[in-house]
Amino acid sequence: MSRLGKAPIGQVLAIILLVVISYFNLAYGVTREDFGLLLMYYGISFGGFLYFLNRAAFSFGFLAFLALVFRLIFVVSTPELSNDFYRFIWDGRLLLEGFNPYLSFPLGFLQEENAEVVHQGAQLAKGMGELNASHYTVYPPLNQLCFFLAALVGSQSILVSVLTLRMVVIAADIGIWWMGRKLLRYLGISERCIYFYLLNPFVILEFTGNLHFEGVMIFFLLWSIYLLLTQKWVGSAVVLGLSVSVKLIPLLFLPLFFKKLGLKQAIGYYLVTALIVLLLFAPFISEALIANFMSSIELYFQNFEFNASVYYIVRAIGYEVTGYNIIQTAGRILPVVTFISIVLLAFVRQNKEPRVLMTSMLWAITIYYALSTTVHPWYVAVPLAVSIWSGYRFPVAWSAVVILSYAAYGYRDYRENLWLVALEYSVVFTVMIYELRKGVTPPLPVKSYTHA
Repeated sequence: MSRLGKAPIGQVLAIILLVVISYFNLAYGVTREDFGLLLMYYGISFGGFLYFLNRAAFSFGFLAFLALVFRLIFVVSTPELSNDFYRFIWDGRLLLEGFNPYLSFPLGFLQEENAEVVHQGAQLAKGMGELNASHYTVYPPLNQLCFFLAALVGSQSILVSVLTLRMVVIAADIGIWWMGRKLLRYLGISERCIYFYLLNPFVILEFTGNLHFEGVMIFFLLWSIYLLLTQKWVGSAVVLGLSVSVKLIPLLFLPLFFKKLGLKQAIGYYLVTALIVLLLFAPFISEALIANFMSSIELYFQNFEFNASVYYIVRAIGYEVTGYNIIQTAGRILPVVTFISIVLLAFVRQNKEPRVLMTSMLWAITIYYALSTTVHPWYVAVPLAVSIWSGYRFPVAWSAVVILSYAAYGYRDYRENLWLVALEYSVVFTVMIYELRKGVTPPLPVKSYTHA
């Protein structure tokens, strides 16, 4: 029988075909209400991911080819698992018409202005849902620039706008492939480890499929870390500012850089990062922007609940003690606990060492999400990305089981199945505790992977 490396070619082609069919159905045949089908096709895709990744017979280039092909399956699809892309297009078209997207929310704008000012405005507002359409945007300025690009290219077509956004997301993944390899090479780790992220169906589905922009943020974050480790701290600070200007999450990591930089450079680093963020916000800046942006952030921490772990335990205890939902109180206290924990990580751990720093970043983001009131599936990409260099693989397990959170959309009245949430986090924390007790070793070189 013909073989691909040491793997039977018939077996390989059959598995590729099965995974391609699964991705095709995820792209064009499954809605988020079809939880059973979603779980089945995602499970097949994840099984294929583990098969390809854990066999040294498959070359680095072959895995890159698969990662690209699986993404291209989604190219002309309209996201079915998330309606956030409607808000992206709305913000972009608002910018295209000369309006500041931070100063109004869609439903209010449609009531106050001519409904035709934003092309397909009513359709976009309906598509994003009432909850999204009744709140101010929370997307930072570099994210808004991507939305503007989509509006510029696809001003008359939602599908063309979607295609434009998808090209940006795929370009970011290519950037992660390039920068991730440089980081792995610098740290003396097998470059193959980048596929824990890039070949993962969770990443393909949530970013190329659902158009979430955490991938763009991660590209800039990895670039910034590489520059930091190679003693180019000014460039690192500039690029981190770009990352923050896509998503605010990288701000969590700033305290961890203190030991690596030292007092003088750390102050300079923080100032440069802040300057870049302020410069990018400058075209939009106003008192109303600050008030609107902060009100949306406050809502996120003190009103929204989804797929939480520790917070749900705190909430349950709160119900027993007070008789009501304590989210308003917990939403103020838990971020403080997170901040204190990250500061402790910054000063207790030896973050001058590159791998220690990367592992501290993993623990920082894990603590943040463990204590958050809302953990959307695509958020898991950040711990997954920074785990590549640490040797810990519990974020890979998390990326496998976070799909269970979509069960909430399978109910007519949209409600979470807390048994499935408990199952999700039981798996994550079990793997985490096992790895902590066993102790992890640096990621294995290519030759150490299982052969087919």
